[in-house]
Amino acid sequence: MSSRNGVEDGGSSSDLKKPFLHTGSWYRLSSTRFNMTEGLSSSAIFRDRSISVILCTMIVALGPIQYGLTSGFTSPTESAIVKDLGLTTSEFSLFGSLSNVGAMIGAMTSGQIAEYVGRKGSLMIASVPNIIGWLVISFATDSSFLYMGRLLEGFGVGVISYSVPVYVAEISPQDMRGALGSVYQLGITSGILIAYLLGLFLRWRTLAVLGILPCTLLIPGLFFIPESPRWLAKKGFMEDFELSLQVLRGFETDISMEVNDIKRTVGTSSRTATIRFAELRRRKYSKPLMIGTGLLMLQQLCGINGILFYSTSIFETAGISSSSVATIGVGAIQVIMAVVVLWLVDRTGRRVLLIISTVGMTGSLLLVSVAFYVKGYIAESSRYYSAMSILSLVGLMAFVVFFCLAMGPIPWLIMSEIMPINIRGLAGSIATMANWLMAWIVTMTADLLLSWNAGVTFTAYMVISALNVLFVIFLVPETKGRSLEEIESSFR
Repeated sequence: MSSRNGVEDGGSSSDLKKPFLHTGSWYRLSSTRFNMTEGLSSSAIFRDRSISVILCTMIVALGPIQYGLTSGFTSPTESAIVKDLGLTTSEFSLFGSLSNVGAMIGAMTSGQIAEYVGRKGSLMIASVPNIIGWLVISFATDSSFLYMGRLLEGFGVGVISYSVPVYVAEISPQDMRGALGSVYQLGITSGILIAYLLGLFLRWRTLAVLGILPCTLLIPGLFFIPESPRWLAKKGFMEDFELSLQVLRGFETDISMEVNDIKRTVGTSSRTATIRFAELRRRKYSKPLMIGTGLLMLQQLCGINGILFYSTSIFETAGISSSSVATIGVGAIQVIMAVVVLWLVDRTGRRVLLIISTVGMTGSLLLVSVAFYVKGYIAESSRYYSAMSILSLVGLMAFVVFFCLAMGPIPWLIMSEIMPINIRGLAGSIATMANWLMAWIVTMTADLLLSWNAGVTFTAYMVISALNVLFVIFLVPETKGRSLEEIESSFR
């Protein structure tokens, strides 16, 4: 392999400069290849593939944390924002849902941005509107500023929601891809919990200012990690590709087999003409697109975003006196389950976890629906009323547990795994945009529907969860233990 052999055999420093444009500024250029390699190989980070890949994943996980802060911001701040700015319920619902509108716009462009400037470049681009959006919200004097800031935040989150899962999937060894891919959901849930906790103690404007921190840290962090080797290979930067892969796997690891697999797949894809929308109907493209898009749509239609955005109000409706504490509990459960998934996903497989998750979600929503229906027919002074309140709380907590077990992280993971490399940008944009469209519909309608009839609303979410079970059983393949190249070839 030219990059690795070049490093070992010696050469001029000018030959080295091009790869570092893509693989990161954390390489210090020296006068000879020998000196540079000696310095790098003395570091445990570059000898241990696990540490190297985990470090890269932790840095880009700042993106999902930003996503989580955006999602969790509305729950603890609703009453304060409505009071300070004199908003109606409909106006605040619009504010909450506009992040999804912005995310749809970001999702439409995310694939093309990530294909043109790389996965790292797209994350850098996404960080800027996020920072501006939070600042606009923090200084808002009326609803128009809130709406503008929320749209900007949403655009950045839309790009992040595509770029992070794809980047992590493309840098990960196949035996670690599930766990590392699940870090995306861990980042989101951590961001939500942070928003819930800080919302108890901070004014909403101060919380908005603190919202800029993840992306403010992400921008410099991106200079210290390599670009996706598969993107480099697809763009023809072959020396950069091999060096990036060598760094990710460790300088003492033989990467020749993985290099050959990636080159073979990229070579096959490069002989294919530019993919148009009409060609997505071909089976090798339509099936992965249908599975990835279907999972991401159903993920939202079960009502998760509505529950998370308005959890405090939902618990108040259920008769829970300490609604803020219950909301914190929901956030904590999400983080705990995200950690559990990191351990489970590469052991049990994606499909088994999805089946358990969707069945559990359906049963949990059934409990919540029954609790709200019964409460409509009994007096508040009745002991059964408080029992139904507890039942609804248990059902909601169980729903969040089962959602976080698989339906939260795994659709994003599977989307990033099954999309063929030559349509990954286009198909990934479609799937991500569909997810955000459904999230917008749910977020826009949840507050109004719950105010109208909570029992009917949760029944509708339950029916969709039941359809989710059937979708997973009959259509979703198992991707555990298979390389991205093997998964792609299976759809041919």
